[in-house]
Amino acid sequence: MLSVDELKARIRIVPDWPKPGISFKDITTLLRDGAAWRSAIDQMAALCRPLRPDVIVAPEARGFIVGSALAYALGAGCVPVRKRGKLPAETLRGEYLLEYGADVLEIHRDAFKPGSRVLVVDDVLATGGTVTATIDLVSQLGGNVVGVGLLIELTYIPGRESLKGYEVVSLIKY
Repeated sequence: MLSVDELKARIRIVPDWPKPGISFKDITTLLRDGAAWRSAIDQMAALCRPLRPDVIVAPEARGFIVGSALAYALGAGCVPVRKRGKLPAETLRGEYLLEYGADVLEIHRDAFKPGSRVLVVDDVLATGGTVTATIDLVSQLGGNVVGVGLLIELTYIPGRESLKGYEVVSLIKY
């Protein structure tokens, strides 16, 4: 099992991307290292297992990667939250703000049964816009949000403030 510092060392920092002033945390360099990726998911699973989710709900695109691996490790279902127009059946739509723009997310209206224990999972928490929009969609569908699981949390941006009242677990902090 790799330490959090060893995992952090496998994440590439890309300055001024996608725009000046943003210090992008690129997880592709973690993903390509099989042992490190397994260690990251195993550690996230240990953090999230006590929340006992029925289903993981994860926004695109990197949230899918983390969410699907974590769902497998926890034996939970996995539901994608996509950008506008990407899901084939009837959807519910929510708008949100990003650290560097605005967008729309959609979820299938039949994504999970009302009352399901839902863990919202994403790769990075920055401003909290994507995660709060996902939580809102889950709540509108009658899901019980038991927590938020994050591979990375940017503690120098107050994204956690938008998640008050939710159990938030993050593996790697900057």
